[in-house]
Amino acid sequence: MPDIIIVLQCLSQCVDKTTLRQLSYIAPAMIAMTGRVTMLGLSRWTEKGGSYRTIQRFFNSPIGWAKVNWFFIRHHLLEPEDVILIGGDESVATKSGQKSYGLDRFFSSLYGKPVPGLSFFSLSLISVKERSSYPVMTEQVVKEKKEKPDKKKSGQKVKKQAKKRGRPKGSKNKNRREVELTPYLLQIQMMLKSLLLLLGLDLSPVYCVMDGAFGNNNALQMVRQCSLHLISKLRYDAALYFPYEGKQKKRGANKKYGAKLDYDHIPDKCLKEITLLDGIQTKIYQMTMWHKLIPDKLNIVIIVKSNLKTQKVARVVLFSSDLQLAFDKLIDYYRLRFQIEFNFRDAKQFWGLEDFMNVNQLPVYNAANLSMFMVNVSQVLIRHLRPTCPAFSVNDLKAHFRGCKYVTETLKLLPQLPEPIFIDRIFANIAHIGSINLS
Repeated sequence: MPDIIIVLQCLSQCVDKTTLRQLSYIAPAMIAMTGRVTMLGLSRWTEKGGSYRTIQRFFNSPIGWAKVNWFFIRHHLLEPEDVILIGGDESVATKSGQKSYGLDRFFSSLYGKPVPGLSFFSLSLISVKERSSYPVMTEQVVKEKKEKPDKKKSGQKVKKQAKKRGRPKGSKNKNRREVELTPYLLQIQMMLKSLLLLLGLDLSPVYCVMDGAFGNNNALQMVRQCSLHLISKLRYDAALYFPYEGKQKKRGANKKYGAKLDYDHIPDKCLKEITLLDGIQTKIYQMTMWHKLIPDKLNIVIIVKSNLKTQKVARVVLFSSDLQLAFDKLIDYYRLRFQIEFNFRDAKQFWGLEDFMNVNQLPVYNAANLSMFMVNVSQVLIRHLRPTCPAFSVNDLKAHFRGCKYVTETLKLLPQLPEPIFIDRIFANIAHIGSINLS
């Protein structure tokens, strides 16, 4: 197991000595500690030099977490021949009270309903070779407060005019590539541009992978304005049209929309792959199609799964703005998007994304980014033991560091240290207590 202090030394290029020293106290404590990851809990598990005031100063210091994560990932996790994707997703951390900055009601897919809490949007670099996601940039999503209409205004009711059918007279065609982005999409676009600027010439991702919430024209244009191709998902019943292939009229605009796609009778010429496993038949279709709300053609991949016993059918409609992307890569890249969910799971379960009790803007920002940074640190430490123990997990990592912590504190109480060979045996035995895959 590498020394975590040595692992963090690569950050000396992007943070000052004080912040790096504070981080060298906090990171080992987070890995070894039990219970909730709060400032008070961290101060109890840090060694000499990591007092509660030191932890407070760290959480109230402005830190460029995007640069910290990028330097760390570039030094420890990236390989030159790897294909890298940019993945984005949002996560909600439930919070109580009324004083936390940005506290509001956000929809949580875990609960299936809006819950009071804080929302964070994270951009990650996804390694196709390693099948892992490395968080780089995490920003808090703050809802704009809408002004409530004044009900005490004049009681005269304004009669609503009946809306006329058809297109208003004098209206002009709108350019669907020039969309008005919502504040939420503008924030994500600024994050994408900042990330690409940070990566510079060292890394040039081509694809941005997001979930079905971004399967619309506004999100597509937002990503295309950053010179990236979007990979996302449409509704299972999205209205798609084949390109028109008939004869064009001599006068007037050319026809662009052909026959509408019938999902129950997809042409066999579009079939790319068919498999049968455990009574489930899977057909994969790929085609270039139009969507009337999107100005450019889309690379559409449709996955149709049929249960041969019950005759039930389910389908998924994926798309990309890159018309040359093969169907197998498009499916594989979209599947890798789910690696971000594992980052959020680890950040909440082990690194304090659900535990922090900070309420001001800067401490909340630092707490969320620290938990995501520890996801990268844990991946570096785990990677050294995966060749000998493929099932080595974060639980095993924490058990190892906790056992080493107990041994170190016990040795300090002895009047005389035992022989080095005996100390190594103690560390090897005690560090396995509580582990799952190394017991």
